[in-house]
Amino acid sequence: MTMTELIQRLEAAGVPVNDLVKVAMEDVDPAEFTDFDLDPFWNDRPVPFLFTGFGAARTISAPHMIATLLHHLEILEGQDIMLIGSKGGYLAAIIDRMVGKHGTVTIIEPHEEVREYTEERLSIHRSSGIIRVLRPQDLESSDEKSRRFGRIIITGSVREIPETIEHMVVDGGFVLGPFGGPVHQRLLKKEKQGELWFDTDLGGVVFGPMDVGESESSPLDPDSLANHIEDAFDLVGGLMEIEEVTSERVLALVRALRDLPTDLPFIDEESTEEEIMEHPVVDLIMSEIDWLGPLWPIFSEFMSIDIASPGSSEEIPDFLGGHEDLVP
Repeated sequence: MTMTELIQRLEAAGVPVNDLVKVAMEDVDPAEFTDFDLDPFWNDRPVPFLFTGFGAARTISAPHMIATLLHHLEILEGQDIMLIGSKGGYLAAIIDRMVGKHGTVTIIEPHEEVREYTEERLSIHRSSGIIRVLRPQDLESSDEKSRRFGRIIITGSVREIPETIEHMVVDGGFVLGPFGGPVHQRLLKKEKQGELWFDTDLGGVVFGPMDVGESESSPLDPDSLANHIEDAFDLVGGLMEIEEVTSERVLALVRALRDLPTDLPFIDEESTEEEIMEHPVVDLIMSEIDWLGPLWPIFSEFMSIDIASPGSSEEIPDFLGGHEDLVP
């Protein structure tokens, strides 16, 4: 499989790929940025580049998502682009080809393991211009605070634009990213006009969290579970009518989960059945099982949504449950 063939499949599926994006994607080898099998990538699926020390997978997005993001970024040669979240350096390398020798790419990577990995991979990559990899705290320096960017892309789900970067967007520039909870988000282009921000909704998406800590938390972390239930409930509520009494119970459960102490025992695959059943989160869930039980399979379905792969050469069902706007 070649990148040219993959791009042809993407175009045939209706994914926009302009000439600048096409040349850049063909010029950057994804094998430089992951040691994992690239078969999923060639079939338009995300591919991991790193598993953190806590076992959280960090991935290079599916090619159709990469092409979609690059299309909506509206990149021109010579621009200064910021990425929040490195994606292992692959996306930055493509953008570097697009902005050329007079442009710059600045990566802000909050996770130390991912940042070190990204720096190592980019150190052996032949860049066109300047690619910098920074920590969030580096933005506190006076030199960094004075920088301005026409485009900022966020590569993981967030609920709002981080305050540290709001002032860095030039007037008329924009932030592109997946905004929402852990289960589903909207891909938004947030354009800055003076003191105001104007949103363009580009569709529903499913991204992993920008905060890697959410991926590394215990499966019984009460705050994370509350976020997932709340997000899945919002999604379900938009598709079917839910009785008011049930809505009140779900919201009360979310509040109860968030009210639990933060120092609960950590549960992992080595925990015993007794430790799991005695965990306060399990105890709380079981106390509500009479009304929650019938809803739980629905929540579980929406918390593990299948991913679309329009550029795949395989016969893979595109969507689960008819959610045709969900894109990885």
